[in-house]
Amino acid sequence: MHIRTQVGIIGAGPAGLTLANILTAEGVDCIVVETQPRAHVVSRARAALVEPRTVVALDRYGLADGLLSAGMPHGSCEFRGNGERFSVPYSVLAGGRYHQVYPQQLLHADLIAARDAAGGALYFQHAAVALKAGDLSEGGTITVESAQSGSRFDIECDVIAGCDGFHGVARRAVPLEHLRPRVKQHDFGWLAVLADATPSTTDIVYALHDDGYAGHMLRTSTVSRYYLQCPVGDSADNWSDDRIWSELERRLAVPDWKLTTGRITQRNVLDMRSYMSTRMDFGSLFLVGDAAHTITPAGGKGMNLAIADSVALASALTHYFRAGGTDRLRAYSAERIADNWRSQEFSHWFMQLLHTPAGEAGDASFMRRLRSSRLDMLRSSTAHASAFAESYVGPAR
Repeated sequence: MHIRTQVGIIGAGPAGLTLANILTAEGVDCIVVETQPRAHVVSRARAALVEPRTVVALDRYGLADGLLSAGMPHGSCEFRGNGERFSVPYSVLAGGRYHQVYPQQLLHADLIAARDAAGGALYFQHAAVALKAGDLSEGGTITVESAQSGSRFDIECDVIAGCDGFHGVARRAVPLEHLRPRVKQHDFGWLAVLADATPSTTDIVYALHDDGYAGHMLRTSTVSRYYLQCPVGDSADNWSDDRIWSELERRLAVPDWKLTTGRITQRNVLDMRSYMSTRMDFGSLFLVGDAAHTITPAGGKGMNLAIADSVALASALTHYFRAGGTDRLRAYSAERIADNWRSQEFSHWFMQLLHTPAGEAGDASFMRRLRSSRLDMLRSSTAHASAFAESYVGPAR
């Protein structure tokens, strides 16, 4: 089998699916290939905090109906430390902009349904095993292997969009000296926990504790996400259900509050790495989302940045195929890298607020006192809280 299309998209995550739906709506032919089965894509639990600019972008193409009808508007977050608590009404401080809490797997299902309704080609269980990206004038080729039959075929494209994540074939196809990445490996881990438990809060909670950060995130009315700071290299096998609930109860503790527990359905230790390529294009190949940059979960930026990449690339590709000229396509990399660095800066600042070294060795006690001062500024200074709110809720567009 041999296939020809204008844009070959590798990966059916939020980046690839958003890009495919927008291109199809704009009359640009595209094909999506995805390694995993459809059932896996619509069930894997990831992010849930959707920025207002993401909602606006999706709604422009009729892709936000589920999000707007079933999502939970969210405009305040709570900080806890030393048994005390206070809220930051970030929506009020950011001019009325707010998040929607909508689990990523539900958004995946919506985007796949839109793709199906439009009759767009979407190949599940088809892994991109190799690609060749020539100059933009030459196009490229994606070699795809079916997980069911083992057969291989090529997709010839004018443009390839690598939306297949940090470990995908697209990033690996670009020479390292071209990407020239900037990397920060953080000196702590996060245990991520998903549970069938009614939320114990109406606000997302960030708890600062001398034994490590704890977070209580919202998902649905019956499902909650939690985070626990843990050592680098820790294993989820070291965390029993009892230990998880005990640590959450202790680190999140404030007077007159009780943690609701439930059946833990997922636990894994996250690789807390921040990664930024200095280029997101290579000939006819364009990197999108985690293929070009990864960011810590602090602030919920990852999925939103991936979708922002997709929206920008879709606009540039639409112009390219309609009007010709490569200026907008070539501007994609620099424009998106600038925006992504702003989110990286906020994420790094947020991580410094949430974490300090344990014990008394070295500068641990100094860093804990510094963290207390940062928290006091967030609580007492409207200007400081407003700056946090602007970065937390994301750009207006």
